[in-house]
Amino acid sequence: MSVAYIALGSNLGDKQANLQEALRLLARHLHIVQVSPWVTTAPYGVVDQPDFLNGAAELDFDGTAQELLAVLLQTEQQMGRRRLRHWGERNIDLDLLLFDQEIINDKNLVLPHPDMLNRLFVLEPLAAIAPNLVHPTAGKTIKVLLEELRKDADS
Repeated sequence: MSVAYIALGSNLGDKQANLQEALRLLARHLHIVQVSPWVTTAPYGVVDQPDFLNGAAELDFDGTAQELLAVLLQTEQQMGRRRLRHWGERNIDLDLLLFDQEIINDKNLVLPHPDMLNRLFVLEPLAAIAPNLVHPTAGKTIKVLLEELRKDADS
């Protein structure tokens, strides 16, 4: 059994219901260990869209990182996610952040998630459930990485 962390986000429709539905669908394929509190955040990258509701979850998964990614993408598709523009609006967004301490760099999957260290909306909820988790390439805990990102944002 592997331990994975995912980010969840929604900025269309009933955001909280979308996130809860994603968790319900995911629970058919894996064990959800814990879920962070939801946080409302401004959009990232493309700012002419509604605010997001974001969170993070810790999962136990009996399979590979690639198999988990397939479950996440299948869940998005099952919920009717359409990719209209890069970083655009979406009813559901499920990102694989970490899978055990694996480092993967292939055309379909990069782990740890390549941009997670630059995103408060990822690190804040992740720190709520796994503050002492060590990022496999940064070599620092999620709590420390969040503190550093907050300092950089305030500068």
